[in-house]
Amino acid sequence: MSNMTIYRLKFMTVMYLTAKLQKRYVMSKKKRNCFVLYSLIRTFARMREQQLNLPAYDVRMSEKDGRQTIFDFLRNRYVALTPEEWVRQHFTHFLVEHKGYPKGLLANETELRVGSKRLRCDTVLYDQSLRPRMIIEYKAPHIKIQQKTFDQIVVYNLLLHADYLVVSNGLQHYCCQMDYENRSYRFLTEIPDYDAIMPYR
Repeated sequence: MSNMTIYRLKFMTVMYLTAKLQKRYVMSKKKRNCFVLYSLIRTFARMREQQLNLPAYDVRMSEKDGRQTIFDFLRNRYVALTPEEWVRQHFTHFLVEHKGYPKGLLANETELRVGSKRLRCDTVLYDQSLRPRMIIEYKAPHIKIQQKTFDQIVVYNLLLHADYLVVSNGLQHYCCQMDYENRSYRFLTEIPDYDAIMPYR
């Protein structure tokens, strides 16, 4: 057998194996895409089963590195989908779309510093002068709102001195209005409209 014939056989073998590997890769990619799609549908269905005491909205979900994500319209990016994040996204959409809160004055994951310790507020509402007016703390729907939840948001408010403190697990919502002048507070029966919070903005 000549060297040219051997070369051709080796070349044909390499081409055959390459084509086979490419086919396997395409099939593997299709299977992976199908799995991702199935996983997203299953996660979305599971979340949908958890009915929240909040209006529905057009949810945008995706997948990254094998993890489900949900679009945060305040941070303008996809974030990890957790039960708590599911509540946060519904609540912030509720504030903007149903209560008239300006999207540009709401911020998620606001970082605070107490000495060397770093804390993060789930959501903060600012006024036009960028003074904090409302702090919102979220819990997953299966977590009952207890005293320690309020203790947590009070710690944040020691730094921010907001006028309103809100706690929600998507099923129950508590809104507390602070009265610093009289050193008191009162619980409201519902989440106030933006116009009620800042009527003279």
